[in-house]
Amino acid sequence: MNRALILGGTADASLLAAEIARAHVEAVYSYGGRTRAPSDQPLPTRIGGFGGVSGLADYIRREGITHVIDATHPFAAEMSRNAIEACAEAGTPLIALERAPWTKAPGDNWIEVADVNAAVAALPDAPAKVFLAIGRQHIAPFASKPQHTYTLRFVDPPEAPLPFAAEVIVSRGPFTLEAELDMMRMRGIARIVARNSGGDGARAKIDAARALSLPVIMISRPKLPERLRVESVAEIMQWLGHRTCLGA
Repeated sequence: MNRALILGGTADASLLAAEIARAHVEAVYSYGGRTRAPSDQPLPTRIGGFGGVSGLADYIRREGITHVIDATHPFAAEMSRNAIEACAEAGTPLIALERAPWTKAPGDNWIEVADVNAAVAALPDAPAKVFLAIGRQHIAPFASKPQHTYTLRFVDPPEAPLPFAAEVIVSRGPFTLEAELDMMRMRGIARIVARNSGGDGARAKIDAARALSLPVIMISRPKLPERLRVESVAEIMQWLGHRTCLGA
């Protein structure tokens, strides 16, 4: 009998959990623990890290996990690398549910960079109003350019003082194009820093930047070792040996 482990925390992972529950597949949904109020799931849920590669491999063996699905954020590179190594160590099949990255559309003004430090370097020296749409774990390097007026958006209020002065919006997506346009106009945003997460839930800010002719410093996804990867819940269910009523 299959017993799957979903490494989750994304909207795609929640869609997968719902489909797995409907198919009566035995599974555990794992949150990394970064969000203080994670969404409820229709599956048994655990919250917190595993203790690195060896801890995850031990968990897989101890809990009788037969399939591991990495449905974490495309930028959760450490967890994804740990999953690759732990599954190899435990001899357990692994698949990644990873949405396709965004691609440029006519009218986009992207400055594509490799990482957060490169994004800091790409900011102008002259003061500007900057929307940092990159999550709270990655903002510290921007303290080296304190001349800018930063707007941040988090799911949870920050627990500790920020490394620089900023306006913080506490809100959970998905966000509409109209709401993103209003937010950017109200705050006079002149530049956006974003990670190329892909998917529809976070895309509105990219569409808003295009509509307002704003430059976007776009951080590319981290490089990961080769692994089996699909883009839809239906493909995951087929991999598990089940049919699905979802088309994506």
